[in-house]
Amino acid sequence: MTAMFDFTGRRVLITGSTLGIGRAAAEAFLSLGATVAVNGRTTDSVHRTIAEMGGGPRLIAAPGDLSVSEQRRSTVSRALADLGGLDVLVNNAGRGDDCLVDDLTEEYWQRMVDLNLKAGFFTSQACVPELRRSRGNIIHVSSILGLTAGPPGSVVYATTKGAVTQMTRMMALALAPDGIRVNAFCPGWIDTPMIQRDNAAAGGDALYKYIARVAPVGRVGTPQEAVGAILYFAASVNSYTTGAILSADGGLAAGH
Repeated sequence: MTAMFDFTGRRVLITGSTLGIGRAAAEAFLSLGATVAVNGRTTDSVHRTIAEMGGGPRLIAAPGDLSVSEQRRSTVSRALADLGGLDVLVNNAGRGDDCLVDDLTEEYWQRMVDLNLKAGFFTSQACVPELRRSRGNIIHVSSILGLTAGPPGSVVYATTKGAVTQMTRMMALALAPDGIRVNAFCPGWIDTPMIQRDNAAAGGDALYKYIARVAPVGRVGTPQEAVGAILYFAASVNSYTTGAILSADGGLAAGH
């Protein structure tokens, strides 16, 4: 079974991989033999993450804000050159801020679309030539809010993540003739810095208590528990899987 998830010699680019699910995915791929390009918005955050992960030739620095077109193009180009090609792209970069309908501005809407949706598509587009050569795969990190409704303040976040889910299906159809698989992972409440920030803002562990009440498993998930779905999609043993949407949400969607 271990051999099924042997990524020795595989080249992986993970966006937004200095924190949370992206960081856990980078650590998992590295432990399984892959060479991993670590991306974050700042050079300092990327180099700090690489140092904390032990450094070495199988960790590639790929700093850059992927929501900014010029930075995205240069970041992806440099990462592909340093990796010497690409086998797996994990589009994990994204964010969600609580914002009610009455408070929404066009600037906020555009900022969320640029990072959560546009960056993932155009990063994928830039990587397609290399993925075509390697017959590799793309994994979009969506959200359980890409499948079901959520809190009123998450209207834009949920809208972008719903778009990511549908984009996954469409890209899977478009790229199947090239041998490129495209799948999406929809995590539920995972204990990332974003959740920790929202919990602190709520005060008194209110968010964690809410999650414990509404999630059938009765708790928040860990980033490490979220990584299994990403590894599943990336593994060559799953070469017949494309256009699939997989959630790890503690049963939230089933019991919503």
